[in-house]
Amino acid sequence: MKKLVMAAVGGTLAGVVATTQIAGPLIAQEAVQDSTVYEQLDLFGDIFERIRNQYVEEVSTEDLVTAAINGMLTSLDPHSGYLSARDFEDMRVQTQGEFGGLGIEVTQEEGFIKVISPMDGTPAEKAGIMAGDFITHVNGESVLGLVLDDAVDLMRGPIGSEIIITVVREGATEPFDVSIIRDTIKLTAVRGRVVGKTIVLRITTFNDQTTSGLTEELNKAVEELGGMENVSGLVLDLRNNPGGLLDEAITVSDAFLDKGEIVSTRGREAGSGERYNARTGDLMEGKPIVMLINGGSASASEIVAGALQDHRRAIVVGTKSFGKGSVQTLIPLRDDAAMRLTTARYYTPSGRSIQALGISPDIVVNQPPPAPADETPEEAASAAGFDRSEASLRGAIENDSMTEDEKRLYQEEQARAEESAKLRDEDYQLAYAIDIITGLTAIAPAQP
Repeated sequence: MKKLVMAAVGGTLAGVVATTQIAGPLIAQEAVQDSTVYEQLDLFGDIFERIRNQYVEEVSTEDLVTAAINGMLTSLDPHSGYLSARDFEDMRVQTQGEFGGLGIEVTQEEGFIKVISPMDGTPAEKAGIMAGDFITHVNGESVLGLVLDDAVDLMRGPIGSEIIITVVREGATEPFDVSIIRDTIKLTAVRGRVVGKTIVLRITTFNDQTTSGLTEELNKAVEELGGMENVSGLVLDLRNNPGGLLDEAITVSDAFLDKGEIVSTRGREAGSGERYNARTGDLMEGKPIVMLINGGSASASEIVAGALQDHRRAIVVGTKSFGKGSVQTLIPLRDDAAMRLTTARYYTPSGRSIQALGISPDIVVNQPPPAPADETPEEAASAAGFDRSEASLRGAIENDSMTEDEKRLYQEEQARAEESAKLRDEDYQLAYAIDIITGLTAIAPAQP
């Protein structure tokens, strides 16, 4: 609050200086503007009183004021809004990684609720909700015409209770209902795994656990592979990551950049922007990085993708991201409420805004639909271990050019290649990213 007061005083002082230098016209212009504002506020007061006194049913004064404030904010853009004390507390809890709900990040588009992304391992994801789905009804009640916060309120409820949402999906001929059981959402910000010699880090959200989780999972994977010298590269999976805290996006980007700009923000007033730069130190020590994105990658995810792409530190693979290039500031208000206000746009290091455009991948790779259950005879034979090769023939002579240790290493390499091949059926985009890492490693010059 002190900061807001000081800003107001500064503006008043600037006005005094200007009026001493430029005489009557400026004073007259400001007087006209003030008069217009007061007339509009009088109009608002008239309408407010008429509703209170003449509406067919008695209406709470608090509800009217809250609706007016929220309407004013939501008319600006889809991301500005009023947060009641409960909503504000829910937001603070979510940034700490645990809360109750369905596990979907949503926005509003054309009057309906649009899913930005389902969160990993949540009831919504398990029920098959997908990025890009439109929610038209909640328990049979239409969300058309509701502001975003009211629609979200409809989806809230006790943990363990059932909710029926009606979904419209591109490619589906008719809307369909999905039953979801509300649950406690425990977000693990970063999950790590090792595929062959490639480290895969799946970042699901940018909360206050993300950077520490990334460092921890990366160190565990490096240790599993026996040191960084045995690591081929890293896949950063940001698919269906709806974003979160700006500071965490900056520190995650910084983890893989030695220098240069990460992101800049520009507000309404000239000179009001900020620029964030990387500090020395690359956790991957220059090893190749491939980043996976899709239409569910938004906001903070796009900051990381844009920074690493512009610095040519990572190859971005997948499909175009969501395109949220604005910054929201949370401003606490009286009675523990808050206002979420869009105050700036952000720009990638090359100076591009991705607002409503998104990050375009360096290599576009669509995720194909699941393969049909039917298998060809060749596939069945392969799955059963009946691959035909020279070595499978009766009486084939042995290879005499390899020692036993060399044969063991060769077999281990083959096993890793087969594991990567199996991954294509499970997650084609991830397998594609790992193949890029493998290819880059194969042609990399030998280290002295």
